[in-house]
Amino acid sequence: MKVPKEIRTYCPRCKTHTTHTVTLYKKGRDRALAEGARRYERKKKGYGSSRKPVQKRFAKTTKKLSLKLKCKKCGYQKQRRGIRIKKLEIV
Repeated sequence: MKVPKEIRTYCPRCKTHTTHTVTLYKKGRDRALAEGARRYERKKKGYGSSRKPVQKRFAKTTKKLSLKLKCKKCGYQKQRRGIRIKKLEIV
């Protein structure tokens, strides 16, 4: 799917339609000392199997990709809801 580099859409901070630059949302690096990560490590420790079963076959063929929109006027960033596509091309 082809998406333009700039989209004119509503900005909640400016309260008008302004041009936004479009980028693909990427997940940041996980924090090693986050509570969930520490809990997972503690449960994995010692003898016995893994806490959760390893998934062998996947039901979905694609992932949901979200767009990150940044207002050119005020710099406010927001995300557009993810859509299922195999490939996203920002033109």
